[in-house]
Amino acid sequence: MTITIDMIKQLREATAAGMGACKEALTATDGNMDEAVKYLREKGLAVAAKRVDKESKQGIISLATAADGKAMALAEVNCETDFVANTDAYKEFCANAAKVALEGKDIAETLADDYKMLLTKTGENVKIRRSERFQLEGAGVLSGYIHMGGKIGVIVELACEKADAKLDEAAHMICLQVAANAPKYIAPEDVPQAEIDAELEIKLNALKEQKGKLPPEQALVGIKKGMAAKFCTQICLLKQDYVADGDLTVEKYLAGVAKEIGVPITVKRFCRLQLGA
Repeated sequence: MTITIDMIKQLREATAAGMGACKEALTATDGNMDEAVKYLREKGLAVAAKRVDKESKQGIISLATAADGKAMALAEVNCETDFVANTDAYKEFCANAAKVALEGKDIAETLADDYKMLLTKTGENVKIRRSERFQLEGAGVLSGYIHMGGKIGVIVELACEKADAKLDEAAHMICLQVAANAPKYIAPEDVPQAEIDAELEIKLNALKEQKGKLPPEQALVGIKKGMAAKFCTQICLLKQDYVADGDLTVEKYLAGVAKEIGVPITVKRFCRLQLGA
């Protein structure tokens, strides 16, 4: 029987075993899904299959940083309970998962034996959910931050032609900003028009319900513009109020740091992982 990628994915979703192990199990059982699960269980790789109905929303997001600071990675590993997430074995696995991600390798494949052992130790539905890796591109700095003991993980890359302690501090503060306010984009021009249109439709429908009808089209142009601008201040990093000083936006804060350093600072990219989200 031909083993398809969809069959492998289906088995992986049911067991949390690696893609290679799932292919091996399906091949050995001639594509019989039930027998493949049994095959994996017998090898000690499918403890999670017994608990597939259990949600895995606890866990840890770990951060790993290269020795030269020019690369960083986040890895999220989920489990069922806070109790397991706080065990030394689980924390060690999560830390190793981030290190593997930092090396640009597949976590499930690289840590297959450790994963098997973790399943055996915890007896829970443990899932290697996702990872992110940043390599510094050009001049600038990377900064990483873990919030609430691993509930939120952030990496930020700032582009700047001058190395400076103030730049490092600014990158850290932007990490705190991203962790606290969860922006989706860097600037308004990054927001897809379809997303803005969808938000305006919601707002205008609410306005119509409240007033009974919409204002004339001439007035509506300005209203839409104001709604779109407000929406962007909520989801765009540079337009958000700066968490450490509400009188500034993030954009103005960075402009002030750039003035002190003497060269421009640009937010090149960021990522934010929230446990279970």
